[in-house]
Amino acid sequence: MTSTRDHYQTHLGPIYSWMMGDLETAFARSTAELEALNLPRLDAGTAVDLGAGFGLHAIPLAQRGYSVTAIDTCEPLLAQLRARSATLPITCVNANMLAFGNYVHSTIDLVLCMGDTLTHLPDIASVESLIAQVAAALAKDGLFIATFRDYVSTPLQADQRFILVRSDEQRLLTCFLEYAGQHVTVHDLLYERKYGAWQQRVSSYRKLRLAPEWVLSKLTECGLAARRSAGPAGMVQIVATKT
Repeated sequence: MTSTRDHYQTHLGPIYSWMMGDLETAFARSTAELEALNLPRLDAGTAVDLGAGFGLHAIPLAQRGYSVTAIDTCEPLLAQLRARSATLPITCVNANMLAFGNYVHSTIDLVLCMGDTLTHLPDIASVESLIAQVAAALAKDGLFIATFRDYVSTPLQADQRFILVRSDEQRLLTCFLEYAGQHVTVHDLLYERKYGAWQQRVSSYRKLRLAPEWVLSKLTECGLAARRSAGPAGMVQIVATKT
């Protein structure tokens, strides 16, 4: 089993945009996701995108007028974001999201942690630390928005744990979930056709099993008014406001 950083750096990062399928459609979905949140259009607004990847949310945010600090540990994905962002006000930072405070120098209007990124933290204490840092960094009426998978309430059973992520004539990606205690281990199996033969690469990493109600309680403890709703692709969506 590898660390989350190494798993993305060497295994998922190089094929992540392929995993998303048609990128124009993927960006349209993420833009619509932000539109549905009715975010204020702030010409001088500041935002931090934790686990920004290649910019599915950072780019639409910048197009709305936010100055975005995009943080990710996977340099290949950040390189794609830099190439796509052109003259947009996006600063890319290759760093652990727990260190985001080192790269912002004033209060923040919006912090995003989308696409199951929150579960990539190593332990419960790290989640508590991140929430406390976000609460301290947000401006008055600032927002923290996260989407993540609920691996606690409805764990997949038996054959449901085998998931086809995407396939085409040259590449096939599947994963297998293994539940244990506070974590679920994700085994990613990648098959690529090269030189007329299929080659297999396997890598595994752990995700946290976070109960949505626990996350809500921690946000409340830090002085944020939080609510839960259904997010995209079966994920939980939490929106918290610093009142």
